[in-house]
Amino acid sequence: MASTFAVRAAGFCYPFLPYHLDALQLPTQTIGRLLAVFGIGWLVGSVLWGWLADRTGRRAALTIAMALAALTLPLMAQAHTVTTLAGATFVAGIVYDATRPVFSAAIAEHYEGDQDRAALNAKRNFAVNAASALAGTVGGLLADEVGIPALLWTNAAACAVASLTAWHFLNDRTILASNCTTPPARHAALHDQSLWLLLLASLATLTAAASLFSGLPLLMARAGLPAADYGWTQTANAATVLLLSSLLNRWLSRRAQRGKPMTGLLAASGLILGTSMGAAALATNVFAFSLPAALAVPGEVIAFIAAGDVLTRISPPDAYGLYAGIWGATMAGAVTAAPILASWSLEHGGPALAAATTFSTGALGAFLCWPLTHVIRRSSTTCATAQ
Repeated sequence: MASTFAVRAAGFCYPFLPYHLDALQLPTQTIGRLLAVFGIGWLVGSVLWGWLADRTGRRAALTIAMALAALTLPLMAQAHTVTTLAGATFVAGIVYDATRPVFSAAIAEHYEGDQDRAALNAKRNFAVNAASALAGTVGGLLADEVGIPALLWTNAAACAVASLTAWHFLNDRTILASNCTTPPARHAALHDQSLWLLLLASLATLTAAASLFSGLPLLMARAGLPAADYGWTQTANAATVLLLSSLLNRWLSRRAQRGKPMTGLLAASGLILGTSMGAAALATNVFAFSLPAALAVPGEVIAFIAAGDVLTRISPPDAYGLYAGIWGATMAGAVTAAPILASWSLEHGGPALAAATTFSTGALGAFLCWPLTHVIRRSSTTCATAQ
């Protein structure tokens, strides 16, 4: 938990990568391609680290990932050629979210109780949200003073410490026995309807959530606001996370005791995120942008915990890491889709279309939770009959 917070609090690579590339005076088209390379790396890395967590253990997977990040980020900070930047950006994307599938697998493996798992996922989500907001705020204040390359070196140092921490403290345990006979992990994942529906629902919901980090800068730039003002929206988001997370986490932990998957809450989060971030598309000043960033927090917290709850329930015990990694790829897809959706909407219809498409995305995520609930119920009945 501490390593996750530290890596994300010093995680300046992703939020400030566009500014770093712009400072190198690269063409706009080249910057867009490099950002896409980062997104592709993120998608590949999420599945890779989840798979490795099952094959080599949580300790080895996280140690390798953080060590690779510590070696790659300084290269990105000092690179000037497009080829070198592309390679470093791709690897940086691969390692960026490595802690998520490894941590998710470790929680599912070490704790059998639904309430315990929900509580730990809530704490992990709080650590990630608070740390990411802190990175955006601190990075925005320091970028002009020390330069973005220095921020990338700091990011690398935090990853090096996380690698050593994982190697020293993490211990893998024997995977819990399965309650229902399942086919090999890869085949189970490819043919698991509940997993695919969860991925689609999460992708739509998280695309609305990702607007806070990837679409919002585009909207603020269109409104003529500087990068420093974007830092204030992250401050508003972080303050709301600190204020509401404890209350929401306790409530969600109690809901987990009911023994039913949180598909209804996942649907509610899609509507909250679609509505709040859709409203941000109509904003014109810092306060109007900061308010939706704060209002999105309940939806954001519920989305990650509810999706984590559903994921744990449908994952075979020998494939916690793989399932968590596959689900984590939805984050990469969301942060890639959000700015594309925002830029297309602004170009073809202005803020009104951007608001409509963002709300529709969240609503789509909510709608997909209905067939997801049906498939999970059917699978649970089949498993119970088999026993």
